[in-house]
Amino acid sequence: MSINLISWNCHGFRAHSPEFKTLINKYQPICVCIQETYLSPNIDPRIANYSFLRKDNINNSRATGGVAIVYSNLFPSKPVCINTPLQAVAIQIHIKMPITVCTIYLPPHQTISLNELDNLIVQLPTKFILLGDLNGHSTLWGSDTTNNRGLQIEKLISDNSLCLLNDSSYTHFHQPSRTFQTIDLTICTPSIFTRWNFSTEDNLYNSDHFPILLTHSDNSITFTKRPARFIFDKANWPLFTVISELTVDMAQSHDIDIAVENITNHILAAADIAIPKTSDKQPRLWKPWWDEKYAKAFRIQKRCWDRFRRYPTTENFINFKKAKAMARRIK
Repeated sequence: MSINLISWNCHGFRAHSPEFKTLINKYQPICVCIQETYLSPNIDPRIANYSFLRKDNINNSRATGGVAIVYSNLFPSKPVCINTPLQAVAIQIHIKMPITVCTIYLPPHQTISLNELDNLIVQLPTKFILLGDLNGHSTLWGSDTTNNRGLQIEKLISDNSLCLLNDSSYTHFHQPSRTFQTIDLTICTPSIFTRWNFSTEDNLYNSDHFPILLTHSDNSITFTKRPARFIFDKANWPLFTVISELTVDMAQSHDIDIAVENITNHILAAADIAIPKTSDKQPRLWKPWWDEKYAKAFRIQKRCWDRFRRYPTTENFINFKKAKAMARRIK
């Protein structure tokens, strides 16, 4: 299985947790960087086999913005302590070697100084990836124009000798103008630039941002498998009794350790034949709302979205909105 990282402005984690689980089931990522979580400190979301590292943003007693890294428990990892007023968190994950993943959200109308961004960069251990919604427009990463935030990010990349993993893919759908933009960026240190392949999903997953997918180019890295366990309730005990019968030859050894090993291996071989085991694969996240009715509505929504992307007419946009509303009502 490929090693994947995902970055996504989910536009509210609780509202889009079903779509989040769909992404987890599809890609089994080692971590997901999410922006605009809209989580308050009293909310404790949970995802099976994953942990949360988050920074909430409370404004006038209301949750706005916010970032989180949802990381797999299958890989050794530890939080990276960063001192910054920015909405950012970082974690170091060991994938053959330590790599730091940092997610960030820069609100579009908030004044951000270049010093704050530089200060964040110098706190990250070498070999890092910075992912997030930076709300910066630049022709360097596919925008039609360049704004002040875009110029700021260009200078950040240049001054710190960083690399941009983005290609020309759009990452955001601006609904009022019905246009596609690139404001979600993936920036890394040069030493790991060639190790990650960049792509974007073609589905918004009911947000207004496309999930970004980074895939590691080294396919030899694998996930730790779950230990398979015997399912004793489903054992064929008569068969086990027959094939596990011991013989005198098994214990005929001058070395007691060899005799014990022979008997143990014989019993385990019999158990492998007569007693089924649990799967060693990671379980998929349960989605109780997913039935044939919702699956049909989801297919219609996706078909309408694909049609609108190819032919962005008012009629196609209205059809997509109707299909999206119908799918949400069913769910």
